Formats: sequence, C-alpha cells, structure tokens
Amino acid sequence: MHDHLSIPCLLMRGGTSKGPYFKAVDLPADTAARDRVLLAVMGSPDLRQIDGLGGADTLTSKVAIVSPSTRDGVDVDYLFAQVDIGRAIVDTGPSCGNMLSGVGPFAIETGMVKAQPGTTAVTIFDVNTQSRIEAVIQTPGGVVTYTGDAAIDGVPGTAAPVILNFMDAVGAKTGKMLPSGHVMEQINGIDVSCLDVAMPMVLMRATDLGLTGTEGRAEIDGNKALLTRIEAIRLQAGLRMGFGDVSDSVMPKVGLLSPPRASGAITSRYLTPHKLHAAHAVTGAVCVATACLLEGSVAYDLATRPGGNPCTIWIEHPSGMVDVRMQTEGEGPTMKVLKAGILRTARPIMQGQVFVPNAKG
Repeated sequence: MHDHLSIPCLLMRGGTSKGPYFKAVDLPADTAARDRVLLAVMGSPDLRQIDGLGGADTLTSKVAIVSPSTRDGVDVDYLFAQVDIGRAIVDTGPSCGNMLSGVGPFAIETGMVKAQPGTTAVTIFDVNTQSRIEAVIQTPGGVVTYTGDAAIDGVPGTAAPVILNFMDAVGAKTGKMLPSGHVMEQINGIDVSCLDVAMPMVLMRATDLGLTGTEGRAEIDGNKALLTRIEAIRLQAGLRMGFGDVSDSVMPKVGLLSPPRASGAITSRYLTPHKLHAAHAVTGAVCVATACLLEGSVAYDLATRPGGNPCTIWIEHPSGMVDVRMQTEGEGPTMKVLKAGILRTARPIMQGQVFVPNAKG
C-alpha cells in the first residue's frame, strides 16, 4: 500500500460519541497537513463519509489527539477535532466531554500513564479550552477495566464508570462566565443567556421559538426555518461573546430549554449547533447545570433545583438524562463554580492502522 499512509489509531466510544484516538506524534505537526489527514480518515467532505471511518453523524465524526504533557501537574494533553461531514472543515475550537471520557483509558493503554491498583486518576489538559480535568479510571490490578454496572442514557448496556472532574470550567474559552457581561439579554427579540462554562453556549427558552422543548431530531433538524432563525441568533451571540464571525465555527453551541417532564431539573435540547444532539454533550451539560443555578438566567425560572450545595442537577435530553454534580459559591453574576463532576463510560472498539491517500502538498 505504498500510495497510502498507515497511521496507528484506537477506535473508541467515549460517552455518547465515537471516533479514532491518535497519539499526536503519529499525525503531521503542520496544522493544515494534519487537517487534510483527518478529513481523509473520516471520509469528509461527503454526507455518507463512505470513504472513511466517519458514521455520517456529528457524534461519530470526532477525533481525539493525545500526547504526554510537559505542564506541571498534568499527565496528558488532549486536543479534540470536530470533522465536518459535508464540508472540508476541521474545527478545533470547541472541546468534547464525551470523547474526553476515553482519553484517560487511551493514555493508560498506550503507556503514557502508568495504571495504579484500584483506580487511576489522570490529569488531562484540554488544549481546546485551556483547562484541566481529572479523569478517574477503574484499574483493578493495574489494568483498565471497561465492564461494570454504570449506565448512561444514549448508550446501550452498562460499563465501568469514568468520573470527570472539571477543574477550570468557568471561562474555558473567554475567561468569563458571562462573556457578554449580561446574565440575560435579547437577540432578535428572544431572551438569551450567553455562558462560557466548560462549553460556550447561547441558551434560549424553547417556547420563545414556538417549541414545546420535547421535540426530537425529526422536528428540529427538518425545520429549516427554525434552524435559520436559531443560526441568526447564534451568529449575533458569537459577536457579543467575543468570538467574531462564527459562521464556520461550532461555537457557541445552542441550548433550547424547557421545564422538566420527569424527575430532572430541566429539559434541554442541545444543538451541535446545526443539528440536534441525540443525547447531550458533557461540556454542554455543565454549562446548562450552571445556568440552572444562576439567578436571572434563562434557565433559572425553568429549573426545579434540588436543595443543598453541592447538589446534583439532572438534565433531561432526547435519550434520557445526564447528571452534573455542582458545587458553587455566591449567587447571581458573581457566582463561582467550585466543582463540576460528571459520570461517563468508554470502551475500545478496534485497534490498528488507518490508511489515507499519500497525497503530497
């Protein structure tokens, strides 16, 4: 196969997402060359991604790039790449908390981190958000175990838990919880809250857009007028949050919020941002959970908050619920997020070599 490059990778499910995990050293150092390789790996641009590993869904067109870290107190660096399906775009602006859940196991399996008896704590530096996350991996006998009793909605069956503790959640991209300076404001006549906690998001009430908040992919992805209206708001939010023109970026993400229908604190429909997430992003869940505790936000009056601090915020989504363990200090615009933790699972699917055309230039 002399006309193809052979690159080692481990295909893993991380949370409710899936994609290849690479050692950074195995990919081109040049960003443009690396992006061309990743597009070829996933089979983009092509709506079926027939010529690559991508699954023709934003949740399965993701890449994790991991390397040993030189930062004090950090084990590995993690760079996330969202590979566009229909366009030749690789976006490393946002992060992905679901793919993050596979980084610790990948680091141990590839020898970057030595497993400890019982559990192994892996400190990860998220290059996308310039923040640290502690991942607690199950390693009885000094070996990663993937089987267990933990269940997450959006993934069939059970697996060993991976605990993610976000250490620098607030202002991950902008340095501020409220990058626009407002807890709530209006864009195109719609009340919005623009937050940057783990993931920059623009949050809206579903009812303000003529929705119930319980819609699925068919109702949202198929409603072009709705998506156009949401995108116009998102573009303005991007400007106000300091990102400039976000027409070619997936940040900020969009949350359509409504009251809980079951035993959760709030209902959320998370857009990625041009399609509805089948479940909910981990980083987005941390952001929504923060908004539930932020007095004056779009989420605050919709949410049913549990008592106590710390508390667990359960977010209802199309595939079930996701829980975020929150500890805060203060209230209103000066509220501080001290801790944000979430349970995920991960599993290796295939290990080997991925082949891409050996094109020069």
